[in-house]
Amino acid sequence: AMADTDAQPWVKNYQPGVPAEIELPTHSLVEMLEHSVAEAGGHPAMEFFGRRTSYAELGEQVDRVAEGLRLLGVRAGDRVALLLPNCPQHVVAFYAVLRLGAVVVEHNPLYTSRELRHQFEDHQARVVIAWDKAVPALRGFPADVEIDHIVSVDLLQAFPALKRIALHLPVPSLRRKREALTAAAPGTIPWTRLLGHGRLDPAHPRPGVEDLAAIQYTSGTTGRPKGAMLTHLNLLANALQGEAWMHGAEYRKEVFYAILPMFHAFGMTLYLTYGIRKQALLVLFPTFTPDLVLDAMKKSPATVYCAVPPIYERTAMAAKERGVSLRSCRFCISGAMNLPDHVVELWESMSGGLLVEGYGMTESSPVALGNPFHPTRRTGTIGVPFPSTLMRVVDPDDPTRLVPQGEPGELLLHGPQVFVGYWNDPEETAATLLPGGWLRTGDIVTVDADGFTTIVDRVKELIITGGFNVSPSEVEAALRLHPAVTSAAVVGKPLERGGEMVVAAVEIDAAASFDEEALREHCRDLLAAYKVPRRIVQIEDTPRSMLGKILRKEVRERVLPLV
Repeated sequence: AMADTDAQPWVKNYQPGVPAEIELPTHSLVEMLEHSVAEAGGHPAMEFFGRRTSYAELGEQVDRVAEGLRLLGVRAGDRVALLLPNCPQHVVAFYAVLRLGAVVVEHNPLYTSRELRHQFEDHQARVVIAWDKAVPALRGFPADVEIDHIVSVDLLQAFPALKRIALHLPVPSLRRKREALTAAAPGTIPWTRLLGHGRLDPAHPRPGVEDLAAIQYTSGTTGRPKGAMLTHLNLLANALQGEAWMHGAEYRKEVFYAILPMFHAFGMTLYLTYGIRKQALLVLFPTFTPDLVLDAMKKSPATVYCAVPPIYERTAMAAKERGVSLRSCRFCISGAMNLPDHVVELWESMSGGLLVEGYGMTESSPVALGNPFHPTRRTGTIGVPFPSTLMRVVDPDDPTRLVPQGEPGELLLHGPQVFVGYWNDPEETAATLLPGGWLRTGDIVTVDADGFTTIVDRVKELIITGGFNVSPSEVEAALRLHPAVTSAAVVGKPLERGGEMVVAAVEIDAAASFDEEALREHCRDLLAAYKVPRRIVQIEDTPRSMLGKILRKEVRERVLPLV
């Protein structure tokens, strides 16, 4: 039987004032929004290239678009697909779909037809709200994927009037900017037509707290994308956990910079749910460039600036260069990949708060652990479990067996933010959600006596060579210490006689030359012999996800034929 490890030794390291438990939500995200609209009325909810929208206006637009979607036939339980960058229409669309009791399915608007097709075959949404530039990808589906209506969104309509007029001037650079932002989408329903309807009947039924709110596709621990089903309870609980964690953040006082994509679980929770709950101002960026961010800092300085390590580094370097203050940034959480010490030191030397690392996955809505915004934080770890969240560390081959404290094992999570399963996929659900509601993360961690957790590796990405397990991350870290290496990705090549050979793909600094033997020599100084890559190849650009994570599966496909 599984010993009970539900004691929470980590709570003593919480920032003072952060509770061990949150009160679980009893209503849906729809009531949460309506509460914020009622309380924050005239306060700004969104800013986009300088143009602001108040909470009252947001509430009205949500009601109008909900009515427009209802007239298109959207009913409770229907899936509605969104393919939008961060923009005001994205916020409105998200809540309009939820208002009808329908289910939001977020997609990356830059995906190709091929990447989107499998997701559409799976969720079968018949109504799509898409950035007009993403419409051609939807037109490329085979006949068996039926879409009834595409609502197309022109980002320029959310721009301030003067900027919009400027973009129509016959200047080549402006024309290029305009072409990057919008494209004609004939045969679609313009977004403005949805806004032209009256408001939805206030008596129209609202979803319940246990109802499905979103399906978020994740590659999960195995290749094929799977739709993680997240309920109103999951998403609202995670917003309340985030609120407990950001102790000291105030209603109607915070300014969130929405840089991470809202079609990702982290961006969805940070901005669409938690930010709206805090009645904050969301400054929306359809793409990240340091200049866009620093220009916005002058008008509306950020207080909550959550991003990934490369974005912190680029923002800080550019701010230093331009002499722009980052002192307003008090709450900064980094996720998705390990946070190097030098980035923490650089950012904290310029900002008004600590930069802490957190951990989550789509299946946990997504945040499950974080470092406290307090001197107890431990750089290099992913922190401790959030309020109302429990963890266990188990043998990956037998998840009922706990491993001794301090030994590496697979992280299991339990809490109100843990998803209810994968859409249409009972087998994967059973493999991921264990009895009692424990979520298998597929991450190998070690936990110290205080509950601070360090990721050792992904279960599925461990390389087994000569009976030893090799962590790709450890070999990558060693390679990156070489002055000539700017990026490293490590994968295993299966051998005929069983086991795998460690193979590395590196990007080399333009000023340096590639020397395979010198790099292996460098690794021998830092790693046990069996971890040293048997082959190192040079590549131009390492495949990465939108959040900058190395896509080892794509590295494998590209590099293994070469060795």
